[in-house]
Amino acid sequence: MNDVSDGSAEDQHYRGEDWYADDLGATRFVRCTFSDVDFSEVTSSGAIFDQCTFHGSRFNASTHTHSAFIACDFQRTNFFDVTFEGCKMSGSVFTDCILRPIKVLGGQWRGVTLRGINLSKLDLSGLDLREADLSLADLSGTVLRGAQLDAANLREAKLSGADLRGASLDRVDLTAARLRRTKLDVAGAVLLAEQFGADVDAS
Repeated sequence: MNDVSDGSAEDQHYRGEDWYADDLGATRFVRCTFSDVDFSEVTSSGAIFDQCTFHGSRFNASTHTHSAFIACDFQRTNFFDVTFEGCKMSGSVFTDCILRPIKVLGGQWRGVTLRGINLSKLDLSGLDLREADLSLADLSGTVLRGAQLDAANLREAKLSGADLRGASLDRVDLTAARLRRTKLDVAGAVLLAEQFGADVDAS
């Protein structure tokens, strides 16, 4: 069980602790490090993790509502069956993490680094992924309908069977991604054609 009594902690290092099923509420953590901490079935509502580092931690089956993980560093962290509702992940980096299956209901994941992460078959509809690094990520069968992908890096991302209809794709190089049976709306198809050098006549 966590021992944050006043609702905030700064520059703390938590090692091997069991926070199973704790209610973190709106606790604020700043520049804290969590090594092998068990967050399984934890709940949070309005919690803030600011510039925190997570090594080998487990968030399995936890639920987070309108919480923020700002500029956090996740390494070898397991998010199996996590629910993120309206959460902010801006600037966070995920390395060797398990991120499926997860449930994402809106939120802002702007500028996240998900390089090489398996995100296949997730429903990321309407998610703000502007300026995200999705290079080498597996987005096969992923639903990105209405997502904001402006300026996202999709270099060598697997988009086989992905649904990009209604997604905003300003400054996205679709030619650098691996497309196969990728679903695009008219605007996306025109963008792709133009990037391949076609002169599209919309008249």
